Amino acid sequence: MNRLAPDEADARFIRRVLWIVVIVALVAALYLARHLLILAFGSVLIAIVIHAIAELYATRAHLGTKRAMTAAILTLLGFLALLFWLFGVEFRAQVNTLVVALPGLLDQFQAYMSQSPVGAKVVDAVRAAFAGSRVAQDIGEIVRGAGQLLLNTVLVLFGAIFFAVDPKIYERGILLLVPPSRRAALEDALGDVGSTLLLWLRAQLIQMTAMGTMVGLGLWAAGVPSPAMLGLLTGLSEFIPYVGPVAAMLPALGLAATAGTDQLLWALGVFAAVRIIQTNFVTPFVTSRVVAIPPALSLFAIIGTGAVFGLFGLFFSGGILVVSFTLVRSLYLREMLGEDIPRSRERTLFTAMGTPREANVDKQSEKREHSI
Repeated sequence: MNRLAPDEADARFIRRVLWIVVIVALVAALYLARHLLILAFGSVLIAIVIHAIAELYATRAHLGTKRAMTAAILTLLGFLALLFWLFGVEFRAQVNTLVVALPGLLDQFQAYMSQSPVGAKVVDAVRAAFAGSRVAQDIGEIVRGAGQLLLNTVLVLFGAIFFAVDPKIYERGILLLVPPSRRAALEDALGDVGSTLLLWLRAQLIQMTAMGTMVGLGLWAAGVPSPAMLGLLTGLSEFIPYVGPVAAMLPALGLAATAGTDQLLWALGVFAAVRIIQTNFVTPFVTSRVVAIPPALSLFAIIGTGAVFGLFGLFFSGGILVVSFTLVRSLYLREMLGEDIPRSRERTLFTAMGTPREANVDKQSEKREHSI
């Protein structure tokens, strides 16, 4: 008899303490690797885009799987090259004009605000807040680490290509880490996440296109310099909720101020009118068919994402919120509480008992997967 062996209650307590230590260590490791995780999440988003483009090539152009995937990857790379060419070559003069004129415009605005005691206090408060803020530190890191930014972009693109070529191998690896009795529920949740993210990305594309087109046409009618560049920049910024459109409005107002006070007022009117149309008509019409997330929850989720992942986390804050919201609906509301929430329609890798399905599926399953 081993008199030093713990009894059953002590052994159960020790196991619980060890599990807590393991969970805390895992959370700490994930927090330390949060920048790598946000890059991986970006790769997943781009991989979904590549798959959507490949499906278009497969259904419309009747290409095979490999040819459609190759065409989709080349299409994405071509689009990114077009953006670099537009901002680096076509709009280079306008960008240089904005960069040169921006410090003078800020000085003029500061001088105008400092004419009154209240305005001077506001200027001092903004300067002090910006100097010690996390945003100012992140912007300084971006300026100092342009090479790191390029490296991160390359990593995200290559990761997206790897995820897009064979996504099922990564999904299978995640599911094998879960007990067999829980695999079917987790696989359904992953399918819901993938389908919802695809619909969300399509909705984002519609909103970005609508926003960029309306802003570009409005600034062109108002006589603001470089309306095409400003419209494209505003459309791309719509991918970052709330923060992006405000950040994209500042360069437009800066270029409008270089043309005169009338153009500046017209630019303010254009952005106000477009924001009203986008908020009350375009966004509700599009997002109501994807996932309805309360605006207050979206705002605080964006702030939290920026606090945890920094400025780069803002680029993927919308996608992270959609994933979190979908997992809550699928795993908690449907699987734990038994709510009647439909599952996504796709071919699963595991049966309801958690055992792998046969490699050869019937033609009906393949046809159903192809139709999705």
